[in-house]
Amino acid sequence: MAWDDLPQPVRDVVEQHFGPVAGADEIVAGGNSDIACVLRLDSGRSVFLKGVAGVSRRMRWLRNEIACGQVAAGVAPRVLFHADIDAAEAGENWLLVAYEHVPGRPASLAPGSPDLPLIAATIERISAMPAPGMTALRERWAPTDWWTRLAPETVVGWDVEEMTRLAALVPDLVDGDRLLHTDLHGDQFIIGDTGSVHVIDWGFPGAGAPWVDTAFMILRLIEAGHRPETAESWARARSSFADIQDEGLTAFAVYVAGFWSHLAATGGSGSPHRARLARGYAAWRLRRTLVTVI
Repeated sequence: MAWDDLPQPVRDVVEQHFGPVAGADEIVAGGNSDIACVLRLDSGRSVFLKGVAGVSRRMRWLRNEIACGQVAAGVAPRVLFHADIDAAEAGENWLLVAYEHVPGRPASLAPGSPDLPLIAATIERISAMPAPGMTALRERWAPTDWWTRLAPETVVGWDVEEMTRLAALVPDLVDGDRLLHTDLHGDQFIIGDTGSVHVIDWGFPGAGAPWVDTAFMILRLIEAGHRPETAESWARARSSFADIQDEGLTAFAVYVAGFWSHLAATGGSGSPHRARLARGYAAWRLRRTLVTVI
């Protein structure tokens, strides 16, 4: 939805807060908001606006972003204002959030990218932050039977009983009290001209073990062209990754492969590409470690 397509009461709330809007540049990436744009204000200032219409999971995710504007202060873009507009005014319930505009470019995760040290430092910074008010990842990941829910053709060649056993170990492994983003990839890192880094899209935060976001980045590095062993070496160089052993990392990979495969198969927020990526990494981990006991 473009700025001019918004119900007039919604636009009025924004302009009451910021003054007249001279123009808006729509953001086409992402799909969890009904409006995402950079507003150019008459004052010469720019702000980033997100909005969701209708009470739904997407509205809950946007409320998470509001909370993380404080919890991840200095890393997440600063929240300038947020407002709930009820259906009596706008035809349906709206949640609007305006952030400071952080101009920059997405990070490159490609082998040899000069962005990789910046990404590493930013993840280390996040992993050291406390996570007050965030749902424990241990609770979110309490269901562990993803492999048993998959269609037979998806699990050909996999020992489903063993995968389920390994996945069941993960809630304890990810337990902790550090801030987690849980959905990091190159587009979530915005790198400014001066080398500043902001992390955006905090819809799925949690509290957990400090190594979790780095473990997710292994998958993203493989996706960007790194060999699995190179991606893991990058992760092992991070201090936040010190507490996870090979066997635990294999269990994590197995859990994520089952979870992402289930999301892709059921039309959730996952994709078939991401599910194949996770299963490929889990298979590589299993071959590498020949896990029998954790």
